[in-house]
Amino acid sequence: MNVADQSIPQSALQAARPQPWYANLTAKHWRTLNGAFLGWIFDGYEALALIMVLPALMHSVLTPAQAGSLPLYAGMVIGITLLGWGIGGLIGGVLADYVGRKPMMMWSVLLYAVLTGCTAFSHSLVYLCVLRFLTGLAMGSEWSTGISLVAETWPREARAKGAGFLQSGFGWGTLIAALVWYALTTFDPFGADNWRVMFVVGALPALFVLYIRRGVDESEQWQEAVANKQWSATGASDASASDKRPFTLKQVFSQREAVRRIVLATALSIVTIVGWWAVSSWLPARTAELAAAQHIADPGHWISLVSIVYTVGAIVAYMASGFLIDGMGRRWFLFLSFAGSLATTVLTYGWVSSVEGMLTISAINGFFTLGCTFAWLAIYPAELFNASVRSTAISFVFNSARLVAWIFPILSGSMIKSFGGVSHAALVFGSVYLLGMVLPWFLPETKGIGLPEDNPMAG
Repeated sequence: MNVADQSIPQSALQAARPQPWYANLTAKHWRTLNGAFLGWIFDGYEALALIMVLPALMHSVLTPAQAGSLPLYAGMVIGITLLGWGIGGLIGGVLADYVGRKPMMMWSVLLYAVLTGCTAFSHSLVYLCVLRFLTGLAMGSEWSTGISLVAETWPREARAKGAGFLQSGFGWGTLIAALVWYALTTFDPFGADNWRVMFVVGALPALFVLYIRRGVDESEQWQEAVANKQWSATGASDASASDKRPFTLKQVFSQREAVRRIVLATALSIVTIVGWWAVSSWLPARTAELAAAQHIADPGHWISLVSIVYTVGAIVAYMASGFLIDGMGRRWFLFLSFAGSLATTVLTYGWVSSVEGMLTISAINGFFTLGCTFAWLAIYPAELFNASVRSTAISFVFNSARLVAWIFPILSGSMIKSFGGVSHAALVFGSVYLLGMVLPWFLPETKGIGLPEDNPMAG
């Protein structure tokens, strides 16, 4: 150390050095993340478990007459789940802004765990569809409450990273589902009833409610926003604020800037959801086509491998997303995410001609179409709205897109036929990613900026 350095107090030198992003995180922050993270793991497991077991499930519950229209009924089961998920998410997101994030998360996890377990006992199409809709209703609000909790409790420099880690829970959940199904199909312990075990495992989150009760605290930022009557949807101050709280959806849609933000963010969400359900959810079907063309005896083995590798790619994207989005900014991250999704869609459905090639490209595909394009939903919308309406706004952004996308699984069979096969249909619908490359530039850049309630002049 030179003489100049010796004249400066050591504490001042330490303060001048940039601190790592995790320097201000405490055990309380990690408990909050763990609570939301575990909830999202179970959501991810539930989402992929249904898709993977669907062929076996449908053969068990369909009558011989219904089996002739298997693609239609399979799409119906997925679509009804998405519809319930969207409706439940909207209702739960609004309620979380009134009763709190923690209670809604607890009830969401408990109910969907019980209902998922009940799905294991499905014996008819009607029973299955009713349970799928109710499970979707219960599951819908868990995501927005977890995102709100992390956004409102983690410090600014770590918030995006925490949200990315939270979103990775969905990827870990889908990976667990893929591995469990791979084990069941490999060892075949219950034969035609293996699919029932998948839903029994999905009931385990009921025990997780005990952890939420003891390990997660309510959001103080939300409590303060309500106590201070911060009714502005995009800023901390509102000259027209009254003592009586307006309905949260009305708050969002009665302010011009809030309307602009929620419409653009919802359009981007639709691009994400439609892109996934109308493109990436066809990967198993495309892998089966390639396996048949190569005369492979066990296509299910390759379908499981592709699903696992695809999910690993998504997990890598989730874990890295917070660092990437803080480095390049929200708008550039969105642009590159959708550009990458478009490119990998073209490669996957227009270039790959073997199951080996599908396995190779699936990790890159998962990185973009399931990873990056969903990670922004956990980070960016929460930065656009005030705590008093945050859960309502981000649940609207995410779940209204589901209310648009739920019809695609039902129509997928006829769409594939109309476009002349899975590849042609995927390439046509993959063009939706072009819209995702344009819209981000009309939204505000929030890199390095606090939440709206932290900036009195915002909005």
